[in-house]
Amino acid sequence: MAKSNGENGPRVSAAGGSLSGTRESLAQGPDAAATDELSSLGSDSEANGFAERRIDKFGFIVGSQGTEGALEEVPLEVLRQRESKWLDMLNNWDKWMAKKHKKIRLRCQKGIPPSLRGRAWQYLSGGKVKLQQNPGKFDELDMSPGDPKWLDVIERDLHRQFPFHEMFVSRGGHGQQDLFRVLKAYTLYRPEEGYCQAQAPIAAVLLMHMPAEQAFWCLVQICEKYLPGYYSEKLEAIQLDGKILFSLLQKVSPVAHRHLSRHRIDPLLYMTEWFMCAFARTLPWSSVLRVWDMFFCEGVKIIFRVGLVLLKHALGSPEKLKACQGQYETIERLRTLSPRIMQEAFLVQEVVELPVTERQIEREHLIQLRRWQETQGELQCRSPPRLHGAKAILDAEPTPRAALQPSPSIRLPADAPLSSKAKSRPPKQVRKEQQKQTKASGPLDKSSATPDATEVTATGDACSPQDMPPKDPASHNPVPNDLVSQDLAHQCSRESLTSQESEDTYL
Repeated sequence: MAKSNGENGPRVSAAGGSLSGTRESLAQGPDAAATDELSSLGSDSEANGFAERRIDKFGFIVGSQGTEGALEEVPLEVLRQRESKWLDMLNNWDKWMAKKHKKIRLRCQKGIPPSLRGRAWQYLSGGKVKLQQNPGKFDELDMSPGDPKWLDVIERDLHRQFPFHEMFVSRGGHGQQDLFRVLKAYTLYRPEEGYCQAQAPIAAVLLMHMPAEQAFWCLVQICEKYLPGYYSEKLEAIQLDGKILFSLLQKVSPVAHRHLSRHRIDPLLYMTEWFMCAFARTLPWSSVLRVWDMFFCEGVKIIFRVGLVLLKHALGSPEKLKACQGQYETIERLRTLSPRIMQEAFLVQEVVELPVTERQIEREHLIQLRRWQETQGELQCRSPPRLHGAKAILDAEPTPRAALQPSPSIRLPADAPLSSKAKSRPPKQVRKEQQKQTKASGPLDKSSATPDATEVTATGDACSPQDMPPKDPASHNPVPNDLVSQDLAHQCSRESLTSQESEDTYL
């Protein structure tokens, strides 16, 4: 898949005029009243006459993706249990990532619940942290005019992205507008890289699960952390990964490796779209989502494993090769893969069990890079190092621990009263200090302090009688004590009512 340029197909104008590079230009043209009436129907598919057609649970018009076979249906009770577990993880994300990353990986392999998938992808990829570190950045890019050479190419590619999905079925509809905004923002964020056609389906999948701003930062993480260099002008990174894939295939399926070697089929002929689009244009949609769940957690090794599984089961036995006598037949076989090997349950199980690790991939990367340098010289694109999944991204870019921690939604001042049930014994250090003050004040102070303590208990204040500041025997006025007041504030803060982070789920 070559880098986009200005000669990719006929120009397609969006409804209401061309999309030029600002948010204002996305407003409706002279037919605004008619368009508004259509948009009030609730989805772009309805506005285009598809209201009578059935939409599947993924948002596609039924029948548009061909026969996928039986979908793996998760029982409702199991789904609810998984949602509860994922909510607990997301609300305590840093703790889970630090101590229970293996559990997160296992749950990603089982599949993220659909209602939480978009939020989980943001946490796994680090897109949520990126957004928090760059408040207002996307809006700034969105309002900028953009480079005309990229805007023209992006606009022509919009209608090609999942045209049978209800978000993108309408030319100039809300889905295409958001896709335009995200892709344009990336060309401004990384002007040296610009726009590549393979970024459009990646951004479209993200937009199906989250708003435009969140999708933008997830796209940034994919391009910079998961697949660095994939969308650069010379596509050197994808060429290197093609060689790595072919070398790994020799260990996974010697039969398929020999066949491809004999017919001199370059890996770029079959793996470019697989890898650059993360199989979004290759697999049935249920399989795409499961692959992406694992990809965001474990990194590019999932993409390699999927490619190896498809090659192994398409070309891995003499019986399967009988129909692939030449280069053309072989490539055609890889373009029209058997639905059985792409079926969700089968594919995920094969991918999980395939013993290909990050260490093997990195070792092969060094070997292929050395060979590249010997034959073609240094790489022209200096990409940042590839990070293998959520844990590596978190370790490479440690964030403030408070960034992804649930924050209390109810905060009480230090001197606010609480229910008498919330009483707690003061720490030992405070009690010792109070005892010293009591001894110093003498018997008279003890007798005078008793009614005050009784009164406090009767009123039901949050702080117990022992927490009251000691009094000066001469003036009978409270004596400020820094240690006591600081601890009381801390204690009342601990007793404040907190609730888990309530974040809306984007469906």
